[in-house]
Amino acid sequence: MLKSKLPISDKVFFRMINILLVVVFFTMLSGYFAWSEGAGFNKIFKMVSRLLMTVSIYLVFKKIEKRGAIGSFKFINVLSPGLYLVYLLLGILSLLWSGEPDYSALQWMMDVESLVFAWYFIGCFLLLGHYFPNSGIKMYKVLGHAIFGIMLIFVTGYFVNPDVFMRMSHGGEEFRLGGFIINPNELGMLSAVGITCYIFCLYEKGQRVWITIQILILLYGVVLTGSRSSTIGCLIVAFFHINQSTNTKLKMLMYAGAFMVIPIAIETMIVKSEGNGGLDEVMSMTGRLPFWTALITEALPNEPLLGFGFQRIWYELYFSSVHTYTASMAHNTFVQVIMNLGFIGFTIMLFQLIFTFKGFLQSPNKEIKLMSLGITIPIMINSFTEFGIFGETNYGILFYQLLILYISMTISPRLTKKEKRFMNRLRPNYFIEQNIPNGIQS
Repeated sequence: MLKSKLPISDKVFFRMINILLVVVFFTMLSGYFAWSEGAGFNKIFKMVSRLLMTVSIYLVFKKIEKRGAIGSFKFINVLSPGLYLVYLLLGILSLLWSGEPDYSALQWMMDVESLVFAWYFIGCFLLLGHYFPNSGIKMYKVLGHAIFGIMLIFVTGYFVNPDVFMRMSHGGEEFRLGGFIINPNELGMLSAVGITCYIFCLYEKGQRVWITIQILILLYGVVLTGSRSSTIGCLIVAFFHINQSTNTKLKMLMYAGAFMVIPIAIETMIVKSEGNGGLDEVMSMTGRLPFWTALITEALPNEPLLGFGFQRIWYELYFSSVHTYTASMAHNTFVQVIMNLGFIGFTIMLFQLIFTFKGFLQSPNKEIKLMSLGITIPIMINSFTEFGIFGETNYGILFYQLLILYISMTISPRLTKKEKRFMNRLRPNYFIEQNIPNGIQS
């Protein structure tokens, strides 16, 4: 085992790495927001910021390697990442029949770019967990801090500049956090993911009061977004953690938090809807059910096997029906897949999901299992009514890619002679600590 007490130089190094990871992920998330009214600026900012963060996470990864780690990985649960790559392969092939090949290509490239980011981001935590187990850097803390930073900007913006950070919806009946910077439902989902990450921090002793305050701020962010799906996600996340916790005091704290959310859920899902459609509006998922019905019954029969092209739901930019509104996306990630890649793409997606959830449930690492399931809850609920994990580019896709790699990548047990020499030079005691005699892998 490595010594529990790190030299001061190591403490400084890991503090720096932790800050870098938070800043990089914070900036990566920021790249999905429209911070300006100028469409041209937003497009450039989104592309440049995300590409820069992909380069940045690679540099962080290399910095960890240079400290004394080998970035050599192998795959487990290979069908989950394997089928995801098949899905992307079908997506690039669909440019041959897409009505808007330029748009489809851009969406595909952004998905691949975020997958590369996810590879090195997860790689950083694998290196830290294997080669530096006493670093104290946890993925749920990094994600939680980055998300909290984003939500703090929006919650503060609600008070100091509501004209920018709030959006009128339902004919002026609702005032929702997000403005035109981000879809309120997507922002609510992000806050729900932050809550589930911070709940893991409650299992650790110390700073529970501050973590609880941060959770309450994130919960307030969910309330301000007016997102029904995010409110449901928060409730399910709370009861998920309550169900698996063995700490009685912690259970009581979580029950208290869950019961605080119930009145908010009633207010968000029922009372607020009375002025803009009532229960019928809720049951039709704000008119989405008729739209999905029209897509499947009117549009899909035209291209049932291979669809209309990656992230396309019709030959033209918008699909319209006499019975529904007009839109360019399905507002349901599963309907989106069957429309843009047909039944073939839908089958690939279905099995990919099955093997991903199988990987979650069969993970021998309890922390990975619980974190994967906890983060999946809000992003899956969001996927039923918004862009989702297989939809147009959004940070829900990034979270899903992180989870796929989190359960599928592991450190390779075999080192080459060059890698052994590298480790012997930087960390001569490593092989002794790992009980590997003479630096030869057993």
